[in-house]
Amino acid sequence: MDRRKFVKAAGAAGTASLLAACGSKTAATACTESSSGPVTDGLKWKMVTTWPRDFPGLGTGANHVAELIGKLSNGRLTVEVYGGNELVPPFEVFDAVQRGTAEMGHGASYYWKGKIPAALFLAGVPFGLTGNEMNGWFYYGGGLDLYREAYAPFGVIPFPTGNSGTQMGGWFNKEINSTADLDGLKMRIPGIGAEVIKRLGATPVNIPGAELFTALQSGTIDATEWVGPMNDLAFGLFRAAKYYYYPGWHEPGSVLESIVNAEAWAALPADLQEIVATACKATSLDMYAEFEARNGIALRTLVDEHGVKLRAFPDEVLAEFKRVSFEVLEEVAAADEMAGKIWASLKAYLATVRQWTEIGSQYFLNHR
Repeated sequence: MDRRKFVKAAGAAGTASLLAACGSKTAATACTESSSGPVTDGLKWKMVTTWPRDFPGLGTGANHVAELIGKLSNGRLTVEVYGGNELVPPFEVFDAVQRGTAEMGHGASYYWKGKIPAALFLAGVPFGLTGNEMNGWFYYGGGLDLYREAYAPFGVIPFPTGNSGTQMGGWFNKEINSTADLDGLKMRIPGIGAEVIKRLGATPVNIPGAELFTALQSGTIDATEWVGPMNDLAFGLFRAAKYYYYPGWHEPGSVLESIVNAEAWAALPADLQEIVATACKATSLDMYAEFEARNGIALRTLVDEHGVKLRAFPDEVLAEFKRVSFEVLEEVAAADEMAGKIWASLKAYLATVRQWTEIGSQYFLNHR
């Protein structure tokens, strides 16, 4: 059965009700009860991604979602994955899902900031929540409600689907000893971090991951952040720059997402909706675990075998990053109602969990 014809025949009211429900659910499987849908077998979806095909962690995370959906549904719903540029360019994933060119996409929310200013807050914010804290906010702090409310006007339903944990600060072709060293620096960096370094004298550039090595090696950019040791080693970034900085102040717990076309979602029976939601959540656990397991091995390889010079950002540089970050965050929140709601929620949640994180995980790690 043609899913779009089904939804059109069902009437626009059904889609509107779906999106309203998606904005109000608080459970981890929000939206799964919003439509019983037709009993349909043998559905085939396309998933477009912002990542190179099979890229470790990120690309394989998209594959994992697709594989789980197929297995859990016993083949009733299968998903074919397309890497960046295979069906659409990396930064056109959201548009493709919104139009229905693909039923599903995988990427990071800050890539859609031109459409949804609030999306800047949904992958994580500078000096904000860690990966574990972001999971708490989504599933038990009201974050999932706000996430879906922000995307609802576009006919797209988001699901947290992966987390890289705290990232690295990036690769640089020179040492950063003060903020003066940022003057004129061309750096690939997305999200709020891009505006922060711009205000400190650098020039931010946002290019797809697959182009980073060439851009850094050729001098098109002087520095780049990507993810962390596992992914950075896979891209060979150590061959183009030797100074590797930490911490990833701009992405302390970066959330990846799956997005689903609302009409395609409405056409699914309730059990397949539950399977899609569960596959996304399971992939979040799997991706986070893989990054935690492999980053340490990759970091040792980078330092011991490739001579990478590991550096911490000086305290005064981090202090400036933090000051400007919160300046930018407040400005974005003041300029957009949805962004303001999300930022207020994130701040309130951080105030709630901060003490527990400090006396639990942080204090323990300081003495381990």
